[in-house]
Amino acid sequence: MSDISTIYKISIIAFTLFCSASGSACPVLECWFVQEKPGHGGGFSVPMSQEKSLMFIRTEGYSEESISKVHPPADISPSRIYYVTDPAGTFCSAPLNPPKGSVNKPKCEINPFMPHASMVSWASALTDSAQSPVYLQADWFSVATQGLDEQLTLSNIMRAPSASKEPKVILSVSSKTPVVRSRLGEPVLLDCGFWIDPSSPVHGSGFSIEWRYQFRGEGRLVLAYDGKSDRFAETSETGADIDITGLYESGNASLILEESQVRHSGTYICTVYLPHLLAQVAIDLEIVEPPSLSIYPSPLPLLVPGQVLVVQCEASGFAPHTLDLSWEFKSADGTSRSLGQGSVTGHRQASDGTFSQSSRLELDSGKLRLGRGGDITCIAKHDGGTQRASATLNVIGVSAPSIEDSMAMVAVALVLYGMIKFLSWTFSSSDSSDTDLKDKKEK
Repeated sequence: MSDISTIYKISIIAFTLFCSASGSACPVLECWFVQEKPGHGGGFSVPMSQEKSLMFIRTEGYSEESISKVHPPADISPSRIYYVTDPAGTFCSAPLNPPKGSVNKPKCEINPFMPHASMVSWASALTDSAQSPVYLQADWFSVATQGLDEQLTLSNIMRAPSASKEPKVILSVSSKTPVVRSRLGEPVLLDCGFWIDPSSPVHGSGFSIEWRYQFRGEGRLVLAYDGKSDRFAETSETGADIDITGLYESGNASLILEESQVRHSGTYICTVYLPHLLAQVAIDLEIVEPPSLSIYPSPLPLLVPGQVLVVQCEASGFAPHTLDLSWEFKSADGTSRSLGQGSVTGHRQASDGTFSQSSRLELDSGKLRLGRGGDITCIAKHDGGTQRASATLNVIGVSAPSIEDSMAMVAVALVLYGMIKFLSWTFSSSDSSDTDLKDKKEK
């Protein structure tokens, strides 16, 4: 019995230690606190200041005792050390918690945040009242973080009582797919989820979702949903949707593109609006389609020494437009060598947004030392992978024939010799018959 009691006590201690380790799984995030320098007015080039900052994170609230056990480094100002309560553990994801001693660390930036009424029509109903709630009278911060290996992007809005360094996460918007690559024509899911603190007054007061597209300075509204009135805003975008059931049940605001097209490549911004609050994350989508290759003329004609044969490699249907075309020759004995890029044309864009490009190569058996021929290969290096297309080239009339050619020539010579002997015998027999017939008539 004593042994069982001892094992039981050890189990309890081990379980307690495990729970303590699990509770301390949230990282200590090193961040930059970025804000406008005081004493400067607005403008396009407002000078900014940045200071080292540190966030100690727990899923449960801090007490004076728990704060006293924390020992922040001396090189960070006490005014930039925050004790964050994150009930949902949004900061406690593995991509934000690298192994101890790791050189690579997540990126983190803290900014002061000013609550304000929304300026977009599908979220304006959230703040119909002209009066700001007392709840907004506090210190507000926005925190943007990027996890390791592009596994997570996170945007949190935190509230702290005035002059306090103990903020609490009120709104969190995140994406597990900050970078997405897709083939042409496939369905695409751009992940975006949000969480609202259930104890906050803004919980249950309505929300709105917006998906916006940006690329090279141009943008468009892809989808907007007003959760308070349960309606979608009118947009020109087609084939884009969200899961309404998942939106309300789990905060799943992911965007679904039914069929990816080249025009979908760009940056998508998922924004969640609450009364006087908003947070957003950006997802980069790249449509990658490798080229299809064709070699012309097909098949390649026979090449005679001294003759120049022009071959062309056509690469079509690829995106993005970056492509590297080259040629390779593999002789009959298996050795390979590069023939260079040839003469490469400019890009041509099709109506579906894909690109095409071609390379022209002049084949001179004498100059290029092509021997009796071999395989000509066009190589296309692209973000979607390396593609190859080959064609067989035969060169005739080359000196130093092969054993097979020699045997064929001997066979042809024997046949010709036989034919000549046969014809000679035939004509000789015919002449003898005519002479004998003439002699008989004269007699």
